[in-house]
Amino acid sequence: MSTPPPPPFDPELAAALALIGDQVPPSITPDLIDAVRTARAALPVEGDFTHGGDFTEHALDFHGHDGADVPLLLWRPTWTTEPTGLLYWIHGGGMIIGTHRGPEIPDLLAMARDLGLAVASVGYRLAPEHPHPTPVEDCYAGLVHLTGDADALGLDTDRVVVGGASAGGGLAAATALLARDRGGPALAAQLLIYPMLDDRNDTVSAHQMAGLGVWDRTSNDTGWGALLGEAAGGPDVSPYAAPARAADLSGLPPAFLDVGSAETFRDEVVDYATRIWRAGGVAELHVWPGAFHGFDMFAPHTALSRQATAMRLPWLRRTLGV
Repeated sequence: MSTPPPPPFDPELAAALALIGDQVPPSITPDLIDAVRTARAALPVEGDFTHGGDFTEHALDFHGHDGADVPLLLWRPTWTTEPTGLLYWIHGGGMIIGTHRGPEIPDLLAMARDLGLAVASVGYRLAPEHPHPTPVEDCYAGLVHLTGDADALGLDTDRVVVGGASAGGGLAAATALLARDRGGPALAAQLLIYPMLDDRNDTVSAHQMAGLGVWDRTSNDTGWGALLGEAAGGPDVSPYAAPARAADLSGLPPAFLDVGSAETFRDEVVDYATRIWRAGGVAELHVWPGAFHGFDMFAPHTALSRQATAMRLPWLRRTLGV
């Protein structure tokens, strides 16, 4: 069966994509990982990492599953001495790039201030140097460390949200699965922003968007191959690596999921939300028409990006009851 044509990009987003196309190619092959890392590292990280003095930044370390030190940043509120809830953030980057002090943090602090939350961001180790299970185990260990030290850190463990974008969204979903299955920290919500969930990379949307937009099927193969090696796409992949592999999605915290209609991850995200509902769970799903992967990060000025980001705060407010 032939692949149907791709959905059109939103006109405003298409114009933005044309401007960033040279810096953000749709296809990343394994031989380009080092070059992409170098280029990303050279970009300035701008923004107010205190939100006007509302937060103080603390650098912490904890032991990963193999005993190695893993970095963690915690932004504690300055406006209260009472315990606060926590947004535990996992950065994106296709499993192969990214940093826990990324450009999204100032916006997360603004949202956290409105919700009365602290923010933490985990510096999980990247593939291919650190394949599965290291990235997800780092993320889970960081969550356990923070909740285990909640009294000293001023955290309210009844209001812990795990969240992430792209690969970070997939790792957030996997962390929620681990917390459920290991009887670990109770989570109030999971915020899954265009999450990377399925290593099989064979959905209609993955084929439709080949060579288009940001993070196409070739890039996806690169990311999953770095994480899983030859096991990627095969029969024995763990759901803690690729959450779409989970047979049971019951008993999970309420989930917010969003995705673009014109991106690789569209179908796997829609399917994941559908399976949460089928399992009797709670999920809110947004599919943004004509949006490419990472649209709100690459083109935050556009109308669709502003609308998408505006939906997250009220959902968290309802879910957390604040």
